[in-house]
Amino acid sequence: MHPAWSILLFTTLAGAAQGLVVVLGLASLMQLPLGRGFLAASLGGAAALLMGSLLASFFHLGHPARAWRAALMWRTSWMSREVIVLPAFIVVVLVWAASVHAGVSERIVVFGLPLLALALAALLWYCTAMIYACLRFIQEWAHPLTVVNYTLIGLSSGLVLAGALAIAAGELRLVQVTAPWAVGVTLAAWVTRHAALRRNARLVPKSTLQSATGIHHPVLVQKAMGMTGGSFNTREFFHGASVAFIRKTRVLFQVFGFAVPAGLVCLAMATQTPALWIMAVPIQFAGLLAERWFFFAQARHPQNLYYQVVS
Repeated sequence: MHPAWSILLFTTLAGAAQGLVVVLGLASLMQLPLGRGFLAASLGGAAALLMGSLLASFFHLGHPARAWRAALMWRTSWMSREVIVLPAFIVVVLVWAASVHAGVSERIVVFGLPLLALALAALLWYCTAMIYACLRFIQEWAHPLTVVNYTLIGLSSGLVLAGALAIAAGELRLVQVTAPWAVGVTLAAWVTRHAALRRNARLVPKSTLQSATGIHHPVLVQKAMGMTGGSFNTREFFHGASVAFIRKTRVLFQVFGFAVPAGLVCLAMATQTPALWIMAVPIQFAGLLAERWFFFAQARHPQNLYYQVVS
């Protein structure tokens, strides 16, 4: 598949924002001593990331003015459900941030809104992942690990971001609680993502040139792309990158998306060097953008039997 940068930004930014809200929600439910200004500002930052991801998704639409129609098929479409859940999640986060900023101390603010935010974050991860996991004809996506990886990667980036914000604001208690979870969840995300990579490497395509054409000769070679020039099929369903580039990307996103952030968090806590944790945020963001690019690029659409390779 051909990865669109708008979708890469959408899923990466939204995942980090969801993870950040989950961390803040759990901290609130555990009644950790967080500064009101820090909590309100962090929730506002999460809402800004969510709105930025929503804006990025509009650049993937052929007719952005018709975006509202995406919600009409909510009974059968996971994308429609995502379109409904995301704005609801943004509203809840904004209301929670405004309530904290205003100093409201009712139970609905202390417990109700965090619980609702946690539920919507989990639901949004599930809806987003199921957009791809429900596509049975793309074997690389049609597996429960797709949902697991979307959730764990989002939690990982949210934990790393939450710790960096807490360090910058001097919220040491949150830093101490977040550190082991940031390392553990990041490593767990790496393990499950690597498991998905190993699974996908062993996949045998269900469709072949022989089954597609009805010609059952053991040696069948494609000689033309099926047309004299490029088209929507050649642009949107194949990334065009070389095999060497794909292999390098697979290594790089594991290093910068998982290994380096986990190592920097550990080193920051061991050496009491807060700057290392803050450095982990942009490094992980770049690594996860590469991970998301690879997620889409690795998916082999059956139509590429006709349009992908020219011998």
